[in-house]
Amino acid sequence: MAFDGTWKVDHNDNYEKFMETMGVNAVKRKLAAHDNLKITIKQNGNQFNITESSTFRSIVINFTLGVQFEYSLADGTELEGTWNLEKDKMVGVFTRKDNGKVLNTTREIVGGELIQSYSYEGTNAKRVFKKE
Repeated sequence: MAFDGTWKVDHNDNYEKFMETMGVNAVKRKLAAHDNLKITIKQNGNQFNITESSTFRSIVINFTLGVQFEYSLADGTELEGTWNLEKDKMVGVFTRKDNGKVLNTTREIVGGELIQSYSYEGTNAKRVFKKE
């Protein structure tokens, strides 16, 4: 599976502005920009096991493609939504529990890097990960 492996964040594009749009306070935005996030992805058919490790927390997320699940961001924002595969891209659509607004996320492998893109309220951002 193309996504399988351990991925470490290399750089961010417009991530601080994205977090500001999400309502993350200035102190948490500064910390999050340097969170040293590492994502380990294991896929077995439609089942995914994701381990996220950062300076601030480590969590394990298990989900099945197309099946709604709940997830909390590192800042405590609670979401519910689904991941699906569209060709070679993982597409996530999540709704914030506090305000009902939608966060769109994609993951794709481009040039050997994992690109995680976000879109929220007209603000777009990317986090680029390199495989360990």
